[in-house]
Amino acid sequence: MYKRVLIKLSGQQLAGKYEGGFDADLAGWFAEEIKPLNKKGIQIVIMVGGGNIVRGAQIAGHGIQRVTADHMGMLGTMINALALTDIFEAHGVPTRCLSNIFAEQVAEPFVYRLALKHLDKGRVIIIAGGIGRPYLTTDTAAVSLALELDCNLVMKATKFDGVYEQNPSTNNKAKKFDHLTHQQAVENSNIKVMDQAALGLAMEHGMDLIIFDALGPNNIANAISGLPVGTKISN
Repeated sequence: MYKRVLIKLSGQQLAGKYEGGFDADLAGWFAEEIKPLNKKGIQIVIMVGGGNIVRGAQIAGHGIQRVTADHMGMLGTMINALALTDIFEAHGVPTRCLSNIFAEQVAEPFVYRLALKHLDKGRVIIIAGGIGRPYLTTDTAAVSLALELDCNLVMKATKFDGVYEQNPSTNNKAKKFDHLTHQQAVENSNIKVMDQAALGLAMEHGMDLIIFDALGPNNIANAISGLPVGTKISN
């Protein structure tokens, strides 16, 4: 069983049943999935994306600089993180929101020792702002922060139940991989579920990854317990 994990939730997933915005009912469901794990002493870090609010790479241009667009995307993650924190607390999950962009009126700054202190006190920490720098996806930020916080596993939630040899949306006969090495994931150009920079960073440091469907009941708990869920990428 993994003792400290980072879960990456995309903005698309947090939108839930809506085309955009935030699905509070789904966030409550996530809280109930996390609650028993928290009570068992599993330390959980959640990094949120912001694509349901604004996707930086898509709005860059027409006078909006890429750096500005990426900063707007970081602010989108802040909106998600604040909402998720309140909902987790409302469901009885002790939670703190930490931010890698300056927003001290609404969130604590991400500080390494402060984050560890919250984890050791049994709190879930939700991180906004990626790692606070443009030109880096939240995938890369997730792996970087997992390494910084000495997590044992990065769990990336997607709309599919794992990694496929081709896009299952367009090819329903595409084969699902139960396990891949980091090298195989990096070399296979058809695998686009996580960006190359994130995969390369995980490979360099031997960080285990699980790509999975977080909306399956008990999928988070089963993956943390080491049961076969989604696709595992490891050395």
